[in-house]
Amino acid sequence: MTDHGEEQRNELEALESIYPDSFTVVLENPASFTIRVTSETGENEERKSGIHSPMKQYKENQMQYEKAVESTLQFTYVEKYPDDPPKFEIAAHENLQTSDIADIMSLLNEQAQENIGMVMIFTLVTAVQEKLNEIVDQMKSRKEMVKLLKEKEAEEIEKAVFHGTPLTIENFLSWKARFDAELIEIRKNQKEEEQAGKVKLTGKQLFETDHNLDTSDIQFLEEGNNVEVDESLFQDMDDLELDDDDDPDYKPDLISDED
Repeated sequence: MTDHGEEQRNELEALESIYPDSFTVVLENPASFTIRVTSETGENEERKSGIHSPMKQYKENQMQYEKAVESTLQFTYVEKYPDDPPKFEIAAHENLQTSDIADIMSLLNEQAQENIGMVMIFTLVTAVQEKLNEIVDQMKSRKEMVKLLKEKEAEEIEKAVFHGTPLTIENFLSWKARFDAELIEIRKNQKEEEQAGKVKLTGKQLFETDHNLDTSDIQFLEEGNNVEVDESLFQDMDDLELDDDDDPDYKPDLISDED
């Protein structure tokens, strides 16, 4: 006949030895206890080589804190354990999603059914430990994926800025519609300003608006130029000393012959 009480006491002693820092007794009868399970994190190369840099150690601790997930499992023996599975629940947890908790409970149920008839707490805790490590790996993968997506998005933005917007029929028609609307608005404002007298007309605009300017110069010529000349500005022709020798075209012989 199986002595369930003896098997339970022996397992409790073993568990206290295996998990000295995370094993806590909750009740003695029926025996109920908790075991805190934390995900493992990769060790730094400097720690492996025995070199401890304070800054590196601080950064490493920060990384472990950010990546670690934790679950506190509470087990309670039933009278016929291990022939019957123990009661178990997740008493506390850190950095776990609701879906993660559901997966852990499903895993515990599966492992408990597979190990009926044998003391199983160590097996259950080990399975949860591996599950937590798997969750951490998934978190790392998601984080890396997000990083890659952000880098790719930044590259695409940089390419778009460098190459500009490709010309297509759609974006050309969109630009033309905006351009035409702006041009109509500019002409409308200009017309309103002209009517208000705020804009000085150009020469072309003057001729277009006043056709009398077309014949104004002709009328001026037909009326004649009555220009008054101030004779005091000129010297007396008799006082001018002109030397015919200074004129290269002067030919006195020709003048004599004509006479």
